[in-house]
Amino acid sequence: MSTNNPEVIPAHFDGEHIKLDEPVELERNARLLVTVVRNNDEEHEAWLRVMAVQLDSAYNGEGDDYSLTSIKEMNPDYEGR
Repeated sequence: MSTNNPEVIPAHFDGEHIKLDEPVELERNARLLVTVVRNNDEEHEAWLRVMAVQLDSAYNGEGDDYSLTSIKEMNPDYEGR
């Protein structure tokens, strides 16, 4: 890994250690930069509103509106967010 070509590797903190989410080979004593992405519900809600406005604009306000009753088969991997 070169500092001229940084690589983004997803990771998480398990309460004790930073764990990489993907396997990656690192040289011993490799220099790393860690960016902490904090959960911010207010900011998240603001982004959702912006995205909704953009989608509505893209479809000229005439996008299909599907209700949950129109779903024939539920996605078992969907967490229901």
